[in-house]
Amino acid sequence: MADLLVVGLGNPGADYVGTRHNVGFDVIDLLAERHGGRLRKVKEKSRAGEVTIAGVRVALAEPQTFMNLSGEAVGRLVRRYDIDDLHRLVIVHDELDLPAGRMKVKLGGGLAGHNGLRSIKAHLHTDDFVRVRIGIGKPPSKEAGADHVLKRPGKAVRTMLADMVARAADAVEAIVDDGLEAAMNRFNADS
Repeated sequence: MADLLVVGLGNPGADYVGTRHNVGFDVIDLLAERHGGRLRKVKEKSRAGEVTIAGVRVALAEPQTFMNLSGEAVGRLVRRYDIDDLHRLVIVHDELDLPAGRMKVKLGGGLAGHNGLRSIKAHLHTDDFVRVRIGIGKPPSKEAGADHVLKRPGKAVRTMLADMVARAADAVEAIVDDGLEAAMNRFNADS
């Protein structure tokens, strides 16, 4: 059992490390590092571990399904960690509809065409969970969408994404420490 389950979305494997689509994994890795946690492979099709943040037991996880099948892992993780109130589930993900360098914290809402979120909603039968949305900006054209999210960006964008990953980890810590409303007020005002 955990007080909060934080799941970062991404794609497994070395080919996807450092891509815009994997910023959710990067946030989980940073939180594990900050709080002395270690992720290991678990039967719920994920890498997962537990840390304590401000006295709160927090499960951290990275689905090892591909992005479009994230719900398979998240559904199992929700059961494993006994998350009966989905307001205790935080999904960290990339967001095309937010400009690069922006971040928002929200509860519920639309899926904005994000296949990982669509899969999670299909498995949980609701979209009423917390999200930390990391803006990666829109590709130059619809045809360039896959390249935009799956190719490693240049140095300037990598630096900006690293800053956003740190901010997103700060936002998760604020959700734990101060509550969702305070985290939304603090981080959404700044973005």
